[in-house]
Amino acid sequence: MGVADLLQVKKGITPIVGGGGKTTLMYRMAEELHKRGSVIICTSTKIMAPEHLPVLTYAGEDAVKEALAEHGMICVGEVAGERKLCCPARLSFQRLADLADYVLVEADGAKHLPLKAHEPFEPVIPEGSGKTVYVIGIDGIGKPLNMVCHRPERYSALCGVSLDEPVTPAMAAKVICAEKYGDIFFINKTEWPSRFIYAVELAGLLPGPVVCGSLRKGEFQCLY
Repeated sequence: MGVADLLQVKKGITPIVGGGGKTTLMYRMAEELHKRGSVIICTSTKIMAPEHLPVLTYAGEDAVKEALAEHGMICVGEVAGERKLCCPARLSFQRLADLADYVLVEADGAKHLPLKAHEPFEPVIPEGSGKTVYVIGIDGIGKPLNMVCHRPERYSALCGVSLDEPVTPAMAAKVICAEKYGDIFFINKTEWPSRFIYAVELAGLLPGPVVCGSLRKGEFQCLY
């Protein structure tokens, strides 16, 4: 079974938040979902423009319809600097969901770090979204908080430890449970036995279904 099915992705808008592999997961799910319907990739914040997909900027409905009819899977957004895209301007996420079967939205940034805390202005979850997928890079566990966490001061405050404290599964769960942004969780990078042990411990503390696996190896399983 593919990771999109394990994560219970349905037609409509699916936001993806957290750290440790959001973009890779988004493209993996898009490839799987493309086998059964049309897919739009986009962001409510900023992403790097994909090189393997048609990218539509400042596009209206007709352009999106034509591109989906030709390619089946596209990226929609606006130019936000060199090779970067931001939120679509001409069409709402809900309108995009009327045009495509699946709309996958990267809804926050983590600067390529495995763990993340959120400021009050993030994540940016589109109106009308389905379940939010929360991604956790398990390779951040056991390492100093200030080395593996985006927004480290916020992370430190939420779990009540110093910035140089090694992150534990309990600390990661405390941050996630305090913020309440995830409906279903994907723990990435569990290919090593020691990481899998951490993943099992963390999964038992999270407030929703948990899938773990390795995006690099393409191996996935449900934990809870």
